[in-house]
Amino acid sequence: PPSQPTTPGSPTHQPTRFGGPGQQPPPPLGQRPLLPGGYDGPPPTTAPPAGWRPEVQLRPTPPRQLPAQDMAALDTEEQRAQQVTRAVGIVAIVVLLLVVCLLCTRALR
Repeated sequence: PPSQPTTPGSPTHQPTRFGGPGQQPPPPLGQRPLLPGGYDGPPPTTAPPAGWRPEVQLRPTPPRQLPAQDMAALDTEEQRAQQVTRAVGIVAIVVLLLVVCLLCTRALR
């Protein structure tokens, strides 16, 4: 071994055959290398058979027609729903105000 480090391309440089000192040589053909920890990797895969994909339909079915909507009826239902929501909100505010007033009168006594 030379006393000085050599660089690739120098006349005394000799590349290692298996990648570096202390490395194992590759396994024989047909065998997979054993990875660190005893795990030999995933199993080999095989190519899928020809024609394994499902048939492709070029024309999708057209969308169905939605039923007609009665816009006037929808508007009246929406207005009724808004009135119910407002009524529930007003009742909740009145109850909360009564509770606050009751608590304040008890705290002042």
